[in-house]
Amino acid sequence: MHIGDFSRGGLTRGDPHACDHDLGCKEKYVPCGIVDEDTGQLTITFGSSYKTSDFIVDVLEAQWEALNAQEQAATRLLQIKMDNGPESSGRRTQFLHRMVQLADDIGKPIQLLYYPPYHSKYNPIERCWGILELHWNGTKLINVETMLEWAQSMTWKGIHPVVELSRKVYQKGIALGKTAMQAVENRLERHPKWSISQMMHRLEPMLYSQVIRHRATIVSMER
Repeated sequence: MHIGDFSRGGLTRGDPHACDHDLGCKEKYVPCGIVDEDTGQLTITFGSSYKTSDFIVDVLEAQWEALNAQEQAATRLLQIKMDNGPESSGRRTQFLHRMVQLADDIGKPIQLLYYPPYHSKYNPIERCWGILELHWNGTKLINVETMLEWAQSMTWKGIHPVVELSRKVYQKGIALGKTAMQAVENRLERHPKWSISQMMHRLEPMLYSQVIRHRATIVSMER
């Protein structure tokens, strides 16, 4: 998300003069969105650093911490639907490493459900991005405050999103070696073809109707 006097298309709001190219943009933000499918609550975190596996997992961890104690206790399985982007794919070593750590930290098993290639249009978060784009098209996002205000004023299923800003700096290119990754793989249960379960410890398979208490869909996209 580039910040400045740049044209975003749509109907003009206020000053009609804008740059038609974003060359030389010095400030940009990466949005990471989570939709809670049970409540319809959308959370958008804008990061000022790189789009990385660590950024995505930190957003997920913050989402978990935002739940109250009763919701956390009632959750037996955290099921997350994702696209298969490079920072969160089922082969990204740092992402899987962090997700296993998250499962240990929260004391809950996690299941990742990946949309097949070219099927991300079925991911509800994609429709959220489309609504956001239509909502602020024609607006010049001249500073971070304007960006956050416009994001907060959109609605998804009649609910305004929770909008956060992250200033944390992330390092790109972090990857695990073969030995370290083997330890992570030993914690995973891969199910053909688009599912990975990350367990705190080895558990017998459980019926989804018995264990799903909290579901979310997530994607991180640079726009």
